Amino acid sequence: MQKAKPDDELVFLPLGGSNEIGMNFNLYGFGAPHARKWIVVDLGVTFGDQTTPGVEIIMPDPTFIEEYADDILGIVLTHAHEDHIGAVAWLWPRLRAPCYATPFTAFLLREKLRDAGILDDVPLTEIPLSGTLTLGPFEMELITLTHSIPEPNGVAIRTPLGVILHTGDWKIDPDPLLGAPTDIDAIRRLGDEGVLAMVCDSTNVFVDGHAGSEAEVRVAMNRLIGSLTGKVAVACFASNVARMDTVIRAADACGRRVCLVGRSMHRMAAAAQSVGMLKGLKPFIPDTEAKNHPDDQILFLCTGSQGEARAALSRIAEGTHPHVKLSRGDHCIFSSRVIPGNDIPIRNLQNKLSDRGVRLYTERDHPGIHVSGHPCRDELKEMYAWARPRISVPTHGERRHLIEHTALARDLQVPEQIAPRNGDMVRLAPGRAEIIDEVKAGRLFLDGGVMTPENSDPLRERRHAAANGVLVVAVALDGKGRLAGDVQVRGIGLPGDEEYSIEDALDDLAKDAAQAIKRLEPGARDVDATVQQAVARVLKKSAQRIWERRPVVETVIVRV
Repeated sequence: MQKAKPDDELVFLPLGGSNEIGMNFNLYGFGAPHARKWIVVDLGVTFGDQTTPGVEIIMPDPTFIEEYADDILGIVLTHAHEDHIGAVAWLWPRLRAPCYATPFTAFLLREKLRDAGILDDVPLTEIPLSGTLTLGPFEMELITLTHSIPEPNGVAIRTPLGVILHTGDWKIDPDPLLGAPTDIDAIRRLGDEGVLAMVCDSTNVFVDGHAGSEAEVRVAMNRLIGSLTGKVAVACFASNVARMDTVIRAADACGRRVCLVGRSMHRMAAAAQSVGMLKGLKPFIPDTEAKNHPDDQILFLCTGSQGEARAALSRIAEGTHPHVKLSRGDHCIFSSRVIPGNDIPIRNLQNKLSDRGVRLYTERDHPGIHVSGHPCRDELKEMYAWARPRISVPTHGERRHLIEHTALARDLQVPEQIAPRNGDMVRLAPGRAEIIDEVKAGRLFLDGGVMTPENSDPLRERRHAAANGVLVVAVALDGKGRLAGDVQVRGIGLPGDEEYSIEDALDDLAKDAAQAIKRLEPGARDVDATVQQAVARVLKKSAQRIWERRPVVETVIVRV
């Protein structure tokens, strides 16, 4: 390994995934401040909610590192969850760096790149489990961990200024069912070598104990599925292949054939089979043939456990799925947790299923049917005992998670702790860890297939319209700028009642708009923008008086 020069620095820069759960985008830089080389660890997405109407996918803004694209040595992916690889296909054209992943992750990434039409453009190298990789001053070793998806890896990053352990997402599962258990010996060897900093998952830092094992879920699912009659649907994260395997084998033991419902289920099954998982199972039943099987001999393994509007289970609940129907006497098992922010869509989904007479089973009433994929406090304590880092750098958590994680590390006698926000550049070496710069770290929204900044005018207007309504005004002016007819006002999303109907309110607004136009000087009426501003000003004021709202006002002017 090369030796460090006097002005070399080792820095960590999160552009996503710190102060939030999801959208992971982590950078490590080495070299003099004016000549750093960079590696990217993970490049993921998060998803829209009620605050981002019309937006389904959100990704980190790469503007800062895009300026140094020629100095990016590679994009290293720890595992295949969407919040770690989902933005690669969208943002790679702006970074154009080679990608590295283990076989399962590489399979799924190729599918995404193929969908985006850039598969042949992206250099993608498969790294074997426990493999090594050298990119410039960064010598990397993959550390096998356990999580809720196949092939999760921590990354030991060796540099001339010290060793970093980037954990990615992990838990300690002594019996993960698929894949190897956590490579404790490798982590201990790192600890013996000396770990400068551990950049670590914070998701369950408030939860005592251990997350639990997939083996425990298998026992609970076998018992539950075996006790049910009628059709059974199981909703889980498609990426949790061990859970898929558990459900499939439980169904087989009960004499049920399995029908995969949802594109992600088919894609994950194909990825798993490509690396030797899900072998020795009966062929899946196409959803077009499911109706030919007796109710007691079929199980539907579905996407949509988080209430996603277009996922399979939502369409089943709505009664719009072309082939799969659930009704009274049938059962739906939610083998998943509620991701924060998804409470309302999940509750709506479950209410729709209940309204159809479907009986529901969740981790609240059947705790054994799901375990988390992230480390609880006792697991974090074990990881710190093995790695023994000098610096604790919490990531993958909201602010409260990161602050609690630093407190835990302090209690565990870790000498230094630092909890950066997205955009905080942390110098890890030389010297004490400290934030030395703050760079742009925003979000990009995929809005109708178009990538836009998070504070773009269209989304801001959409939010405003959703909360305040819209007024559409039609004005006809003659050649002298005089009104050539009545002003017409239409309201969208605005209320009325028996005492003051919406029709009466719109008539009054039309009169206010007409008066505003008449008050303009004749020359001013010749300028459309001036007329529009005058109408908007008076109608917003009137709407505030009527509804205590300031709607969007759109004025269409026709000159006759």
